[in-house]
Amino acid sequence: MLHPLIANPSATRHILKNFKLRAVKGLGQNFLIDAGIVRQIVEAAEICAGEEVLEIGAGIGTLTQGLLEAGANVTAVELDKKLPAVLKETLAGYENFRLVAGDILKINLSELMPRRFKVVANLPYYITTQILLTLLEKNLPVTKIVTMVQKEVAERMTAAPGSKIYGALSVAVQFRSEARIAFEVPPESFLPPPEVTSAVVVCNVRKPPFEVDEDFFFKVVRTAFAKRRKTLLNSLACFDREKILASGIDGQRRAETLSLEEFATLCKFLKG
Repeated sequence: MLHPLIANPSATRHILKNFKLRAVKGLGQNFLIDAGIVRQIVEAAEICAGEEVLEIGAGIGTLTQGLLEAGANVTAVELDKKLPAVLKETLAGYENFRLVAGDILKINLSELMPRRFKVVANLPYYITTQILLTLLEKNLPVTKIVTMVQKEVAERMTAAPGSKIYGALSVAVQFRSEARIAFEVPPESFLPPPEVTSAVVVCNVRKPPFEVDEDFFFKVVRTAFAKRRKTLLNSLACFDREKILASGIDGQRRAETLSLEEFATLCKFLKG
């Protein structure tokens, strides 16, 4: 069983005080202080010794330490310029750790992680969707993405067709992975506690379930959900009405009722 040393309130407060740090709200920082949650995340990621793992936002090294203790070779990308000096001390002695200072959205991930890898991260709430879509759309050799996100985002990622929260994010995540909510994380697991409940989502990345022009597919999906209260004939008014009708999908339906396969069928007719 893993026994992370950083993941507790006293150690976290000591580190923050020693380095004169505070959580930066603009970077979505909330420091994890629950060792049990760290263990659960590492277990959900099914880490094997020697595996390559990308962590986004290492913070003070709380989750990182759990991954390192499990034997992963961790590459952590950290945006906060104050934290490399902290990580150099909190993770001193771990030879399987590599820190990259920078913005995950601007780094060439294909060069950074050329071999098969997993992503394990506590994602900043304000930029969760953008990071997830970047990881899923870049055709990277990623096999699993285990992320802690706001509970509402987790529910949108895993929502089924017909649900009020099923949307473009649901389609994007499920188009490229099999996603499930592993467990919830209460606010008191963090310092400072956020105002929302979090959840850990496991995405087993796979090839899309069907062949389709992905750029066109997601153009249709985004357009359909942009006016989700309207029927397909109205939300997709910029496309050929006759082709929508020819697809066999009822034009009076709304985007939130269509499965991935039905979106693919619709795209086939719209593009044909």
